Amino acid sequence: MSWKPHVTVAAVIEHEGRFLLVEEETPDGIRLNQPAGHLEKDETLIEGVCREVWEETAYRFEPHGLLGVYHWRHPQQKLTYLRFAFVGEVTGHDPARPLDVGILRTVWLSPAEIRAAQDRHRSPQVLKCVEHYLAGQRFPLSMVTHL
Repeated sequence: MSWKPHVTVAAVIEHEGRFLLVEEETPDGIRLNQPAGHLEKDETLIEGVCREVWEETAYRFEPHGLLGVYHWRHPQQKLTYLRFAFVGEVTGHDPARPLDVGILRTVWLSPAEIRAAQDRHRSPQVLKCVEHYLAGQRFPLSMVTHL
């Protein structure tokens, strides 16, 4: 049996000092996360992150850069996640669009509110991505090559 990590894409979206997060149902209870999800067959990383933001938040997302690549192993589920996190901006919103199954709502939180809610984060990647964003970490989209 071969081992494969779960490849995910995530969007770190900041507007006026607040970050767009989703409140979602998980096997561990209701958790906060960046708009994120699994990369689907035959889509690029960029297509995947734009799709996930749309499905989970009803916002259109325009990526401007790569924030980083994050490797995390879930301690209880024994699953390994490889997250490609992108930064960018929202370019439109459809408040009438239903959110993806399991997404309860979207929230815009300040860094202080995100730090205060660490016990509700889906994974440690949530705060790490915000910290890297606040530290100015950015890589050009050209770092991601789709062949």
